[in-house]
Amino acid sequence: MQSPLPLTRDLVLIGGGHTHALVLRQWGMTPLPGVRLTLIDPHPSAPYSGMLPGHIAGHYARQDLEIDLVKLARFAGARLILGRAEGLDMATREIHVPGRAPVRYDIAALDIGVTSRLPDLPGFSEHALAAKPLGRFADHWETFAANPPTEPHVVVLGAGVAGVELAMACAHRLGAEARVTVVEAGLDILAGMTPHTRDALADELAAQGIAVELNARAARIAADHVALEDGRALRADVVIGATGARPQGWLAETGLALVNGFIAVDNQLRSLSDDRIYATGDCAHMGFAPRPKAGVYAVRQAPILLANLRADLTGKARKRYSPQKDYLKLISTGRKAAIADKAGMRSSGAWLWRLKNRIDRKFMEKFHDLPAMRAPDLPREVAVDVRAALGDKPLCGGCGAKIGATALDAALAPLPAPQHPDTLSGPGDDAAILRHGGGQQVISTDHLRAFVEDPYLMTRIALQHALGDVWAMGAAPQAVLSQIILPRATPELHRGMLAEITAAAQTGVRAVGADLVGGHTGIGAELTLGFTVTGLLPEGRAAIGLAGAQPGDRLVLSRPIGSGVLLAAEMQGVAEGADIAALWATLAEGQAELAQALAQHAHAMTDVTGFGLAGHLARLCAASGVGASLSLEAVPVFAGAEALAAAGHRSTLYPENRALVPDLPDQTARQQLLFDPQTAGGLLAALPAGVDVPGVVEIGQITEAPGIRLAG
Repeated sequence: MQSPLPLTRDLVLIGGGHTHALVLRQWGMTPLPGVRLTLIDPHPSAPYSGMLPGHIAGHYARQDLEIDLVKLARFAGARLILGRAEGLDMATREIHVPGRAPVRYDIAALDIGVTSRLPDLPGFSEHALAAKPLGRFADHWETFAANPPTEPHVVVLGAGVAGVELAMACAHRLGAEARVTVVEAGLDILAGMTPHTRDALADELAAQGIAVELNARAARIAADHVALEDGRALRADVVIGATGARPQGWLAETGLALVNGFIAVDNQLRSLSDDRIYATGDCAHMGFAPRPKAGVYAVRQAPILLANLRADLTGKARKRYSPQKDYLKLISTGRKAAIADKAGMRSSGAWLWRLKNRIDRKFMEKFHDLPAMRAPDLPREVAVDVRAALGDKPLCGGCGAKIGATALDAALAPLPAPQHPDTLSGPGDDAAILRHGGGQQVISTDHLRAFVEDPYLMTRIALQHALGDVWAMGAAPQAVLSQIILPRATPELHRGMLAEITAAAQTGVRAVGADLVGGHTGIGAELTLGFTVTGLLPEGRAAIGLAGAQPGDRLVLSRPIGSGVLLAAEMQGVAEGADIAALWATLAEGQAELAQALAQHAHAMTDVTGFGLAGHLARLCAASGVGASLSLEAVPVFAGAEALAAAGHRSTLYPENRALVPDLPDQTARQQLLFDPQTAGGLLAALPAGVDVPGVVEIGQITEAPGIRLAG
């Protein structure tokens, strides 16, 4: 999050295709100071298509062919926006992603691939699978292949290389009882292949018992069959779409020069319409040297694209791209064998599969084994204990960057009791309580050191984090002030950051019925976001607070724990991208309706944040003069957190939190998560026995005996 030099240029990569993945990897090894790099993609991972048939056949695990974009973005120092770009405005230099503020750019590059023609086919979306995106396809296929019917029927739509490879992969995985059919609208299979290769693959299809229907067009997909235009019906337990692809439809609205819907580029990979925009991979049309759509060209474009992006950003000369005329095509045949095609050459056998496997794994190693990120070197001479204070891991963001409870309590202890008659409480609870006419008002402030590079997402999370204190008091949010520290940058970049932050804050504040009424901005070393929130309680109802829990109350929690471990591991590039994407989505969600429901019944309530579940529960018990019995297995945990804790990953605040509740054990990973600091954490409430609030998990019970014990 910290940049020693001001940011002066916005470089945005749209799409996580092969070209951009390679650019990101190299950028991480040789970053360009002063550039804010952004990657926009709908998914936290990108599949390597070359290994997809091997995955379907059972030769590769899913993670073998996935490029983790969250890890890659962290390595490259890029902000990752998980969303699908659906617009580009060359006049304002903005990219439009639904559900968020526009993203500004100085230079943009597109590597968004293509989309399938098949979703327009009646019944396809409901009953069939497109080979991309990988997630839905892989999930459905693994479920089916693990427990197929006695005689599984698979229909593959399209007899190009992708369709033929997938058909043979399905046949291999499902075994001799499988009935696989390839449906092709044309008069022959494998258009564009040499006759020798086409004949070899036709023989292989026949040998595997795979039927081929030529000059056949699907009219409709049903739950158990494919209806053809000629009236026939092909039984199908699984239908896979692998027909010719088409360009992304939104490109037609951009004003970019297109050829058949693909972005026309020059020999420097720049758009013919705007030299600030680049395009590579399948979404680009190389009119200067037309070539078929193939991953090999995307891979070879990467060093040229990287060189030209850096040239534009530094004012140097660009390079030209000269694509090769032909390339070696290795087509897997389901089992561990392959057929080669290049310049009329015909060869096949297991050795070619081994060659393909070696090539594919070598490519993926670039992303699965990213170089370790080194901490900056210290000066030769530093003060005593500097190295010990720094530790061996980076400072956490979010609530992991809070001051520990011991130092905080010591600082607050000398404060006198409130002197103003309308100030009804001093420090110690989630929010201060003020007299407000005949009722009560609460006020609280919170801010977070950024742990994601995206100001829009970080704002959404910081706002929910700040609202938690008001909700925990049983109040309804009223007015919100923002406190914003931006990293050094040009006025243009600052305007863009503030626009994103303000849009996210305004949307979130309005959603809970409150108003964003101002705030303060400043410039510092890194992005830090905070909010001061006031809330109102219904007249006649007192704030809930920490005190009030009674023996026999049910302890309930509204959100999983483990965010601190996940965020710490993500900063080190070891957390799984899918787990982080799910975490981000949860932390950005509001809890207003749930908070209102809990406030109707709770004897005591708090939000679980920096002190961890154990620390906040201990404070609630101490304020109420009670104890608690906690069911460890009932406590919900974010996906991936327990495994990371078992591997030794912890937030930098963990030792302080552990010291708050020394009597609880910490031998297992799940026990350790009780001390994990939470960002935008769940609401912890003590509810009367017999009261049920949907959306929360019961994790224990309030006891008369003091202290916290683990049940069982």
